Amino acid sequence: MARESNLTAGEGRLGSERPPVAWVRRIGRAGLAVTRHIGRAGVLFGATMLALLHPRDHVRETFRQAKAIGIDSLPLVLLVATLSGSILAQQSGYQFTDLPLWIVGNAVAAGMLTELAPLLSAIIMAGRVGAGIGAELGTMKVTDQLDALRTLGRDPVGELIMPRVVAGAIMMIPIVILANIAGIWSGWITGMAMLDMSTHDYVYGVRNYYHSAALIFSLVKGVFFGITITFIGCYVGLQAEGGAAGVGRTARNTVVAIIVALMVLDVVLAPLYKAVG
Repeated sequence: MARESNLTAGEGRLGSERPPVAWVRRIGRAGLAVTRHIGRAGVLFGATMLALLHPRDHVRETFRQAKAIGIDSLPLVLLVATLSGSILAQQSGYQFTDLPLWIVGNAVAAGMLTELAPLLSAIIMAGRVGAGIGAELGTMKVTDQLDALRTLGRDPVGELIMPRVVAGAIMMIPIVILANIAGIWSGWITGMAMLDMSTHDYVYGVRNYYHSAALIFSLVKGVFFGITITFIGCYVGLQAEGGAAGVGRTARNTVVAIIVALMVLDVVLAPLYKAVG
C-alpha cells in the first residue's frame, strides 16, 4: 500500500510538471512558426519590390487587377460609407444635445477622414478582395499551376503578386476619397432630415474640422491598407495545401490575417497623424 501511494504521489508530481513543459513547447513552436512566416513574407515582399524594376512587363495585368480590386468593389464600399456617415450624424446629434448643431458636421468629418473611410473600406476589401486573392492563388498552388509557370521560365511573383499589390495600393486612393465624400454627404442628408439642422451649420462644422493633414493621412492609410490586403492575400494563398479543403481554409485564414493586420497597422499609424496634425 505504501509503495502504491508513493507511485501515485510520484505520478502526481510528474503530472503536475508536464503542463508547464507542454506550454513551453507550444510557445516555442508558435514562436518558430511566426518567425518562419515573417522570414518567408519578408523574402516574398523583397521579390515583389524587385519585380517593380520591370513594370512594363505586367502593365496589362495590373490594369486588370485594378478593375477587379477597385472598380468592382466600389458599389459595396460606397454603400457602407454612406451608412457610416448617416450613423455618425445620428449618434452625434443624439449624444451632443447640449452642444451647437454644427458639431455634427465636425464629428462626421473627423470620423470619416481619420478612421471610418479608410478602415471600413479596407475591411470590406479584405472580405471581398483578400479572400478572393487567397483562394485564387491557393487553387493555383494546390493544382501545381505555379510550378508550371516556373517550368515555362515565367516569374510567378512578377505575374501574380506584383500587379495585385500595385493595383491595391493605387486603387485604394480613389476608393478612400469617394468613401469620404459619400460619408460626409450622407451625414448632411441625415442631419437635414432627422436633426433639424441647416446646411450652413453642417458645412460650418465640416470646415471647422477639415485640414489638409487629415485628408493626407486618410489617403496614406488607404495606400498602406491596400498593400496589406493584397500582399497578405497573396502570401496566405501561396501557403495553401490539401486540395479543396485547404483552399477553403486559406480563404478563411486570409480574411482573419488581413483584418488583424489592418487593426495593428491602424494603431501603429495613429501616432503619425498626431505628429502631422
